[in-house]
Amino acid sequence: MDALYTAVATATHGREGRAVSSDGRIDLALALPAEMGGTGQGSNPEQLFAAGYAACFGSALGVVGRQAKVDVSDAAVTAEVGIGKQGEGFALKVTLRVELPDTVDAETGRKLVEQAHQVCPYSNATRGNIPVELVIE
Repeated sequence: MDALYTAVATATHGREGRAVSSDGRIDLALALPAEMGGTGQGSNPEQLFAAGYAACFGSALGVVGRQAKVDVSDAAVTAEVGIGKQGEGFALKVTLRVELPDTVDAETGRKLVEQAHQVCPYSNATRGNIPVELVIE
């Protein structure tokens, strides 16, 4: 694959540090979530992954919608990224909640969401690695 764009970010001090993109547009304090024993006084990698996945999946949905000549421009995607213990380490799970416009019927909506799941780079990267549940609301 030839990359069309490469994002670059540096994190220091792990979950209790800072994440900064090479262009400076992202500059975030990081903190372990309170649910995991931290202060929760900063962003965390799961939030960043959720934001990226939601945005990317929304774009993929727009692509397949345009190809099918179905207007999904008012769709909203919410990504829930869970982290938990798995064996000696940790693992992730994702739920993608897709809210489609009322003008899209259930069958068409399901097909478009499933097609977007085949097109989205985040879905392709996670497929077979972490469970991803698709929920249409």
